[in-house]
Amino acid sequence: MQRAAHLNRGLHRRLVDSLYLESMVMADEARSYFDGASAGEDVMSNPLQRVAFACESLKVTTRLMHVIAWLLSQRAWQRGEIADVDLSEEKYRLGRATETDPAVSEAFPFAARSLIEASQELYGRVARLQDRMDAMLSTTAQPDASPARALMDRLYGAF
Repeated sequence: MQRAAHLNRGLHRRLVDSLYLESMVMADEARSYFDGASAGEDVMSNPLQRVAFACESLKVTTRLMHVIAWLLSQRAWQRGEIADVDLSEEKYRLGRATETDPAVSEAFPFAARSLIEASQELYGRVARLQDRMDAMLSTTAQPDASPARALMDRLYGAF
């Protein structure tokens, strides 16, 4: 279960660092927007819209916190604070986050919709990165696997 044998740590570090920076900036933008006095003024007249708006702000925050927690786990792994075998434990994996129904958010202001979509897109990218790392781990766990099959799997994953 040696991830290090098949994962370029330098590339991984740069990727994690850039995703971390992006997620922290987005978290700050979300906090500023959803805590602001003008957040959702257009939807505040309808009580159901206010509740939906509050729920969506929590979903955005939850998505971003799951991403940040996963990225911090990756940083700890890079520094050797988490062993390769421990990294597959549930507590170090990306937490589940609920998608936003576009029908619910269509009445929200543009800025809210943008934050919702951006947080979902970031979460999706990090989930794909975790899946890729899992695939590398499963390939490593099967030493008898065909090199041609591994190449086909890599090509399939690229497209």
